[in-house]
Amino acid sequence: MFKQGDMAVYPAHGVGIIESIEEKTISGKDQKFYMLRVLGNGMTIMIPTENVKQVGLRKVVACKDVTKVYKILKDKKAKPVDTQTWNRRYRDYMERIKTGSVFEVATVLRDLFLLRLGKDLSFGERRMMDIAKTLLVKELSIAQDLPEDNVEKNIESIFE
Repeated sequence: MFKQGDMAVYPAHGVGIIESIEEKTISGKDQKFYMLRVLGNGMTIMIPTENVKQVGLRKVVACKDVTKVYKILKDKKAKPVDTQTWNRRYRDYMERIKTGSVFEVATVLRDLFLLRLGKDLSFGERRMMDIAKTLLVKELSIAQDLPEDNVEKNIESIFE
């Protein structure tokens, strides 16, 4: 599915580059692994090539789908779930981020921005908003071939 040099998105960690495809023997069984270096922090993740679907490794969002991401962010009619306690919201948002879907990450970011307009966010929610924003900025900048600063400004301008 991927080859060396491809960009891929690993859920909750963001965009990385497939640095190599290596064969290793684990528990007496030969397996192939993608060696993914996450761009945001330099961490290397070994992903068994046969488990790509289960772990949610995917290609960077297509440029044509970027408009859908911005449409999600601009949807001010969406009502963030503020009837739940902050820790339930946190768990719900974390599950969405862990799906690896750029659309789910955009939904989390939008909901947290909208929720912030009505009340103060907890420390965990502020941190999650930063994580969602970082994941989104990195992926959209690669998808659109734009500097991250430009993408971040575009996103922030939506919520001003």
